[in-house]
Formats: sequence, structure tokens, C-alpha cells
Amino acid sequence: MTVVAVVLAVLAGVAGAIQAAVMGVLGERVGVFPALAFSGIVAVVLAFSVLLIARQSVRGVGDVLHQPVWLWTGGALSVLIILAITVAPPRIGIATTIGVIIALNLAVGAIIDRFGLFGYDRIVFGWPRVAGLVLLGAGAALSLHKGV
Repeated sequence: MTVVAVVLAVLAGVAGAIQAAVMGVLGERVGVFPALAFSGIVAVVLAFSVLLIARQSVRGVGDVLHQPVWLWTGGALSVLIILAITVAPPRIGIATTIGVIIALNLAVGAIIDRFGLFGYDRIVFGWPRVAGLVLLGAGAALSLHKGV
């Protein structure tokens, strides 16, 4: 199952950059909010399709309603992410957008790991992890400067 997780993470990395490029263009052509709404519709249709294929029913969706409300934030955060990748790429570039997102994803992920937030196991911060985060943050900051 670890291999599947790594493959999915790699595919998501590729998809994220392509999604930023596509959403930036769509947002410029039709407007940010129509692009955001349509993206949400496509996501809902595809998610339900995958659920139906995997489980042959929509059972389980109702179980979400019985979970703590804070666990529902994943959907709301997805809207923020899609909004950001629709607005930012045409203004600061795809590489910079993705660089900033990844740098902050890793930094916040490291904090979640370090303190065991949201029920995750605690993972110790060693100097290699700190150095990697600092270098990634510096790279993201440097990518904000446009070349001549």
C-alpha cells in the first residue's frame, strides 16, 4: 500500500502543476468565480463517480455527517486551494505559485507531524528536515523575483 501512496502523491504533484496552469487560463477567460464553481462541479461529479465505481453505492457519504464538523474543512480548504491556483498563476507564474504552495504545505505538514496534530503520530524534527524546509522556503521566496 505504501507504493500506491507514493504513486498517488507523485501523480498529485504532476496534476497540481497542470491544474494551476489550466485553472489560471480558465479563470482569465471566464472569470475566477465561474471557473472556481465549475471546477467544484466537476470535482463533485467525478468524486461521486469514483465512489459508485469503488463501492457500487453512495453509502458512506451520510457517515460524514456523523463526524465532527472540523473534519469537514477539507472541502472548504479545497475551495481555497482552487481559488488560489486560479488567481495566482497569471499574476506570479505557475512555478512561483506551486513553489509557495509546496513550501507552505511542507512547513505546515512538518508542524502537524512534530506536534501530532489532528491525531497523527508525532515525528521528531531533525536538522535535515529543518534545513530542507529552510532551503525550500528560500527557493519559494527567490522564485517571486522575476528574471530580467
